[in-house]
Amino acid sequence: MGNINYDPEEYRMEIENRMKNLMWTVSGNYELDIHLDLESFQKSKYISMYDAIKQGAFAQYFDREQLAGYIVRKVYFQADERALMNIAQLCVDAASYAKISTDRPGVPQIREKAMEDILEYDFERLSRSDAGRMEIAWMRGCLRDDWNMEKKLLEPIRNIKGLEDAKDTMEIIQCIDRLYNGWIDPTFEKRCGTLETVMNVTLDDLKEFDWKDFLEEEFEESVLEQYMQQVANQLSNLNSGKNQEEKEEQRKNKKKNVVVLKQEDIEKMYQYMELNYGRSYLTEQEQKKINYQMCRGAHEDCSLYYTDGILENPVKLNAQYVNAKKQREKNEVEYHNHHNMAKRNIEIMTANLKRSLLQRNETEYLASDYGILVPKLLWKVGRGKNHHLFLKENKRENSDFVVQILMDASGSQRERQGQIALQAYIISESLSNAQIPHKVASFCTFWDYTVIQRFREYDDPRTANKNVFQYRTSSNNRDGLAIRAAGESLLQRAEENKILIVLSDGKPNDVVVNRPNSKNPQSYCGEYAVRDTAFEVRNLRNKGIFVLGVFTGKEEDLKAEQKIFGKDFAYISAIENFSNIVGIYLRRLLEWETEQF
Repeated sequence: MGNINYDPEEYRMEIENRMKNLMWTVSGNYELDIHLDLESFQKSKYISMYDAIKQGAFAQYFDREQLAGYIVRKVYFQADERALMNIAQLCVDAASYAKISTDRPGVPQIREKAMEDILEYDFERLSRSDAGRMEIAWMRGCLRDDWNMEKKLLEPIRNIKGLEDAKDTMEIIQCIDRLYNGWIDPTFEKRCGTLETVMNVTLDDLKEFDWKDFLEEEFEESVLEQYMQQVANQLSNLNSGKNQEEKEEQRKNKKKNVVVLKQEDIEKMYQYMELNYGRSYLTEQEQKKINYQMCRGAHEDCSLYYTDGILENPVKLNAQYVNAKKQREKNEVEYHNHHNMAKRNIEIMTANLKRSLLQRNETEYLASDYGILVPKLLWKVGRGKNHHLFLKENKRENSDFVVQILMDASGSQRERQGQIALQAYIISESLSNAQIPHKVASFCTFWDYTVIQRFREYDDPRTANKNVFQYRTSSNNRDGLAIRAAGESLLQRAEENKILIVLSDGKPNDVVVNRPNSKNPQSYCGEYAVRDTAFEVRNLRNKGIFVLGVFTGKEEDLKAEQKIFGKDFAYISAIENFSNIVGIYLRRLLEWETEQF
């Protein structure tokens, strides 16, 4: 009889199905979607089985989202994530087991074998920390019904055991908070406040926090939502400590401000750019020329990367391509859901622009001392100093405007990608209807490359406007360099009146990466970055470019943004007002030019 070869992926899927069926049976909810501890199955099937049972039990009797929300809020106040999670896992075990063991007689045996296996495989690791020793004490007590232990563990274990009678999730949260503040960090309440303070943190506050370092996998959409889900998945897993230790070690080794790249990383950098953002539409020689011209001063040793996006020119169909495609579809759904509103706003903005342009195109007659004689004014001859007996014909031109829309595409805009794409589409359609040449682009900074993604060029047909639904955010923002590059693009145009409109939601910030031996090692953030960006804006205005800054960020950053953009600056509390603000600004410029003629 020949050997049977198992496909590893099929085997994993079989295990996953078995564990999910176990979880669904316990919870009674067959729509429950929870990430289970499948890795432990190779070591002990009982560890994975008990994790599935607890996940199902906790989902049935308690509120996973409420407890995960507490953990996330506590970490927001700089609580030790690993220690907090260890306590939470023991509390969840106590509360869930007491209820499920009554309904499911087979659970005690599975739990016993799971705890025995954890102690056998992970005893040495657990014994190295206070939280690990508490876990050992808890499992030994559960296995032997022997609650004699070292004195400092006695009170915490007693608190955890008291949760066997827990009625709701808040009792579990109160116990976790009490244990963490009393045993792990006695100064927490004094520094950060009580449990009430922690629970009062709003979702808006949480969304502003950078959760990327806490994620175990590369993030795609909402970082906060992914971290909340990750926390919820780990709440019942007594065996997750090893992964948490590895993650904590990685975080400690990671510098918070500037990450210096190794030489081999730098050599691969351009390949990474192509994989993440698509191939550049410029030749290598063209890119070198632009970088030599533009990347000077505060941006020396940086590079510009011009692309039409990964969907237009991918290297391969990788995860980044799939994520970009998903985001485009979401942006298009946003448009279809608000189609009537968009259509109405386009009509209004188009009408206003055309009306202003029409005024510029009208023939105007001015009193003059030459031109077309006005017979009824002949009586003035010899009777005064006013010799304006003629009318001179003046014709205005309406084809001397060009516009660029430059949108911040850094990670902080992630939550409103669809809204920004929709507003940019409204503006682009209106400008096309008014026959005003315009370019739409976004910018972000990945490593030391500032990525300029082009959605449409100045003279592209109207069909190119929908490319803006490929708008997608990531990484940081080096505003000064992006504005300098956008200005240079406008200066290449022949139109007399050049307009740059910049959408941003925060201060310039690019502190993640720097090259070894960089000529410009200073981090691009704070006052340094604000001054640089303000200089670039002033420089463009001195060259005759009108620059409008539209800001959608926090009020506390208003002063910095006003310092950057000066008088031509608009603060909007809702992104839905972006197209309205731009329409008013453009109309004002058109009419101001008419008055100056």
